[in-house]
Amino acid sequence: MIEIKNLDASSEAAWEQFVTHCPEATFFHKAGWRRVIEKSFGQRAYFVFAESDGEIHGVLPLVHVKSMLFGSGLISTAFTVGGGTAATNEPARHALDQYAQRLCKEVGARYIEYRGITHAPDGWAKRDDLYYAFSWDIAANEDDNLKQIPRKQRAVVRKAIAADLDCIMETNEDNFFGLFSASVHRLGTPVQSKKYFANLLQEFGPDCCDILTITASGEPMSSVLSFYFRDAVLPYFTGGSLAARQYGANDLMYWRLMRRAHERGYTIFDFGRSKIGTGPYNFKKNWGFTPAPITHAYYLPDGGEPPNTNPSNPKYDLMIKAWQRMPLPLANMIGPHIIRGIG
Repeated sequence: MIEIKNLDASSEAAWEQFVTHCPEATFFHKAGWRRVIEKSFGQRAYFVFAESDGEIHGVLPLVHVKSMLFGSGLISTAFTVGGGTAATNEPARHALDQYAQRLCKEVGARYIEYRGITHAPDGWAKRDDLYYAFSWDIAANEDDNLKQIPRKQRAVVRKAIAADLDCIMETNEDNFFGLFSASVHRLGTPVQSKKYFANLLQEFGPDCCDILTITASGEPMSSVLSFYFRDAVLPYFTGGSLAARQYGANDLMYWRLMRRAHERGYTIFDFGRSKIGTGPYNFKKNWGFTPAPITHAYYLPDGGEPPNTNPSNPKYDLMIKAWQRMPLPLANMIGPHIIRGIG
């Protein structure tokens, strides 16, 4: 007999233990995302689990993202790149998927989206031609680690290592946010609020979330906010100044993060996802990472096509160009109100 229950304070420890050990679970299934998302974006989160005989057999983090611009959807997990049902058996998986479909109708959502999944529910639409994942095992020996990088890119990394650059671990988001917000503004996309990154650092703590910054003569050049889960380090949000490329600061940032992660006992460098045909996609391939397709699944109760809020959608070209021309302080003020509806 499987029962679907809501995550609460009394069940959080069991939820976290399940996420730690379930092979299908990711960092984006962690219970802390519910607090981060609700505090940072003001959207309602439904974190539910399938229980039988007092034991959790599956979890599903859902976020109801409502927007005047983009409509209403249940996304697992919104504002992240992973999610969907993580389960140890099919009855638990099926029960959670059925719950999601009922909830979709109850809240009036137009669709459900599961991100970065290994199992798509029967009858759901799938898309696996947009995002690709990049990951490799970190070589224990530093020279072997360098040899993992193709020769041309390895020369860039060696030059950056020899440059007069400093690597610092930061305890607040100030330098990171300045670099990150300027970077996404150049791309023409809205930025999250500074409060969001403070909430991430507070919720997940230094064992699971930190910021590494590369500086030149005390000036921040590149910065990365990373997550740590099981054996992997996940460089998740990155930002760089216009001068970062001439210093090789971005390359050094990833190299220092990789070696620091190894020193802390992590063995996998999860370079995250990138859209095919973009600069980040090509950058990761140049580093020697092999792209692997990522599957998104969609439940569309009224039929139609899956939503496409991706910036690569041609319908957003004019908005992107207008956003790039907007003064950065104004973009930083308006951006959080827009991105809370994108998810």
